[in-house]
Amino acid sequence: MSTLIIMESPTKAATVKGYLGSGYRVVASKGHVRDLPKSTLGVDIEDNFKPKYINIRGKGDLIRELRREAKSADRVLLATDPDREGEAIAWHLSETLGIPVDGKQRITFNEVTKTAVREAIKKPRSIDMGLVNAQQARRILDRIVGYKLSPYLWSTVRSGLSAGRVQSVATRIIVERENEIRAFVPQEYWTVDADLITTEGERLTARFYGDKNGKITLSNETEARAVADASEAAGFVVSEIKNTTKMRQPAPPFTTSTMQQEASRKLNFQSGRTMRAAQELYEGVDVGRELGGTQGLITYMRTDSVRIASEAQTAALDYIKDKYGERYAPKTPRVYKAKAGAQDAHEAIRPVNLALEPTKIRKMLSADQYRLYKLIWNRFIASQMESAEIAAVTANINSGEYVYRASGSTVKFPGFLAVYEESTDDEKDTEHDEHMLPKLSEGETLKNDKIRPEQHYTEPPARYTEASLIKLLEELGIGRPSTYLMIVPTITQRGYVERSGKSLLPTQLGETTTKLMKESFPDIVDYKFTAHMEDRLDEIEDGELSMQEVLSEFYDGFSKELDEANANAVKQELPPEETDLICEKCGAKMIVKSGRYGKFAACPNYPTCKNTKPLDKPKSERAASDGEQAAVEKTDMKCEVCGGAMVLRHGRYGNFYACENYPTCKFTRPYGQKIDVKCPKCGADIMTRWGRSKTMFYSCTRYPDCDFSSWDRPTSEKCPKCGGMLYHKKGKNLLICKTEGCGYKRETEGES
Repeated sequence: MSTLIIMESPTKAATVKGYLGSGYRVVASKGHVRDLPKSTLGVDIEDNFKPKYINIRGKGDLIRELRREAKSADRVLLATDPDREGEAIAWHLSETLGIPVDGKQRITFNEVTKTAVREAIKKPRSIDMGLVNAQQARRILDRIVGYKLSPYLWSTVRSGLSAGRVQSVATRIIVERENEIRAFVPQEYWTVDADLITTEGERLTARFYGDKNGKITLSNETEARAVADASEAAGFVVSEIKNTTKMRQPAPPFTTSTMQQEASRKLNFQSGRTMRAAQELYEGVDVGRELGGTQGLITYMRTDSVRIASEAQTAALDYIKDKYGERYAPKTPRVYKAKAGAQDAHEAIRPVNLALEPTKIRKMLSADQYRLYKLIWNRFIASQMESAEIAAVTANINSGEYVYRASGSTVKFPGFLAVYEESTDDEKDTEHDEHMLPKLSEGETLKNDKIRPEQHYTEPPARYTEASLIKLLEELGIGRPSTYLMIVPTITQRGYVERSGKSLLPTQLGETTTKLMKESFPDIVDYKFTAHMEDRLDEIEDGELSMQEVLSEFYDGFSKELDEANANAVKQELPPEETDLICEKCGAKMIVKSGRYGKFAACPNYPTCKNTKPLDKPKSERAASDGEQAAVEKTDMKCEVCGGAMVLRHGRYGNFYACENYPTCKFTRPYGQKIDVKCPKCGADIMTRWGRSKTMFYSCTRYPDCDFSSWDRPTSEKCPKCGGMLYHKKGKNLLICKTEGCGYKRETEGES
């Protein structure tokens, strides 16, 4: 009996194929095979919101091949991802291939392992139309909003704009935070710190707290100086010492949202980078024949659940006892409570096989895969460990009528802190900050070394990062694990938001559009309304509501708002965005315009003056037109021909260094960052460069006069065998010698 298994990912299909015998054929649909048409709405609103699906352009050959495979097989199993999107893909495949929807042809597994796959094959089920209809409802809602709202935005703001249901709310959140920052008025406050010395000669710092009646806030210099002067005269005496032991609990294992947040904080990954690496870890990585070959390393990465299978908990406790000792394992497995509204369809994100420790398989993983796998591993192990015990000491120190406080803490028992500590948005590195107070006794007189009054100002709320925005959306009940990935990329691509480092800033377009949406379509950008729609989708999934009921309820209100908005449409004038460029034809300050190929600088006196310039790079990298030299940025390098300073320029093929005396001197060098290693051929500096495939390599700064280049990173370490240069092998923790006939290599620690 031949069985055809259809998956959506070629990588996962290749992994699963290795688990099954000759009677199975495993192929991939490469995602959706049908969708709504791009050129039209594709939804018949009058016919009960009936969608009009078409085969996706470019997938005709694939669909024909799948049909041939399905026809020749005795049985077809649809093994797409175990979520709404995967269920919808399975349904579209069944419709396209003529497979009965109510047949037993759907299988799912939460982890890509031989055991999980074989167990799933034994328990096929029919397609869950609740999941399918929830996905269809979301798709139709977003299509209606996008296609109905976009023409309104074209007529009132700017042509080419598009609107999204969840994306509009995310943009509003970022705009409102920026308005909070603008409206923020800093408040002055002062602190008074006393540097003190104990009778044993040890030092500590105490901060002014207040008096016997409680805390006192110092709002100006006069108040702070009065406290400092009084303390200077009164001296310092320890009045009370409080010793407490606090228990710190570990964070639960990762959900999609918390994984994206922690990867942003600890690894500096954007959500797209995080999910790509997670997808690869889930679908399967070849860890070598000795360790089992190709297999999935983590459970399904789109989940809002913190639930852990009992088998995984038992394995974790055994690992903890063996690795760290009995004390580090709790007496009973830890169980975490899911957040309100969580679907809880899958387990939390965790390692599949605890025998595959990150360090054991590091050589088989890419840098991103390893770092994320290690993060997931540590978070899961820590989540199943014993609590940490923190010994805290607080000393109240009297100075006349005033009270100062000094505090310190030490880790009495590390517990889960031996493995992992959760980060927060307010700190770059949250490794436990511990410091001890020197030994103190009540009644002890402390020597005053220095009293330091200092002025401070309250700070405005921080701008959202991708991580903190996703966290807020989750708290508000907006979006689901499968939708978080595309929210920020979508609103940045549409020009409503831009990145500044990790921070998200609204553009003028984003602010204008948000203001218009709040006035004309308050429901679309309302937090509670959007969260309510997510709940309605969940009710469709659970079979409590029909897809048509939810769509009709939404459209009745939306169509009225749309009619009223179109009747009262007023063109919004976007203020021009000025540049630092001066039009050399008429002397005006050029402004930013958008065309079919992106943004460019244009003269504001158009059509009288039609001068334009490219504007796709930062100021220091812009290419100029009409014979004007590009804006430049000086470097500390010197021209090897005339001795002039080298400047950074931008050309049609990217950045490069050029002599500042151009066109008199036309000496140039490739763009890159120097590394602290000398070229083995000519002794000049070595720099990083980027190839056409956007892959980094290393070359001599004297290129093309010196042709040295390497994909592997050169080091200053010499080969102990032949004395040649050692290279750090790309993507590996391995030092190698490239001298012909040598062959020396050795493993090394640290990031590859």
